Amino acid sequence: MDDIYVRKVCAGDTEAFRYFVTQYKTMSITLAVSIVKDEFVAEEVVQDAFISAFRAINSFKFKSKFSSWFYRIVVNEAFMHLKKMKKEIVDFRQDYDEQIPDESEILTLAQDEQTHLINEALKLLPARESVVLRLFYLEEESIREVASITGWSESNVKVILHRARKNMHIAIGHLLKMIK
Repeated sequence: MDDIYVRKVCAGDTEAFRYFVTQYKTMSITLAVSIVKDEFVAEEVVQDAFISAFRAINSFKFKSKFSSWFYRIVVNEAFMHLKKMKKEIVDFRQDYDEQIPDESEILTLAQDEQTHLINEALKLLPARESVVLRLFYLEEESIREVASITGWSESNVKVILHRARKNMHIAIGHLLKMIK
């Protein structure tokens, strides 16, 4: 379906671009929040990404899914905004050897509490780790697809994913301690 709308936009039907905004806005904001850690900034990032995609849609080669191409634009825009903001992000590597919390504590929480806890923990992680976890687990993208979206090598994605899992457990542990 995306290919049809890409062709329509390329043919001059600018209104057809609304399809992409409707289709990809929510996930784009989620990805951007993973990186910039601020919902308002993320909305600005996504708006810039849609403008960039609209301007560059003629360069889309149909070699990958449109969503992969577009999410890569979102990720790049978010990292550019992050660089501009020079915002300090909490880095859990100092606690890398800290004991991981028991998963049974997490499972005792209600579903909406679990979702909130996971989203708060993702905000605490470095941007690269947060976006890789979100794409791999929440969006169920393959390692290859995550690499395509981010522009990183598959090996790099695997390393980041490994670190991210450990740091996610640590972040959840910190948040659980704050709840109690």
